[in-house]
Amino acid sequence: VQLQASGGGLVQAGGSLRLSCAASGSRFPVYDMGWFRQAPGKQRELVAHITNSGNTVYEDSVKGRFTISRDNAKNTVYLQMNALNPEDTAVYYCYAKNILNQNYWGQGTQVTVSS
Repeated sequence: VQLQASGGGLVQAGGSLRLSCAASGSRFPVYDMGWFRQAPGKQRELVAHITNSGNTVYEDSVKGRFTISRDNAKNTVYLQMNALNPEDTAVYYCYAKNILNQNYWGQGTQVTVSS
């Protein structure tokens, strides 16, 4: 399974970005998808998670600013990020889990928020 993430970049504080991640090559249905992030010197943390039925979970600091969604027909997950602040600066990694509970990771996309 390959996960191709895109949409990162440099944005000023208060701005928005939309990340996308498409999963391909899976022999089995993709169930959960989501995003982690890792800032320099910090552990990787869950940002947002979505099940194939649309249930979502968010890390507390992004609630009300970030929205995760998915297109099941395309095996693609999106992360709309609004009101970005410098603390959101990190490498964002998408992941997917299939029916066999196997996890797959994307290559990471850099998000940099300037103050």
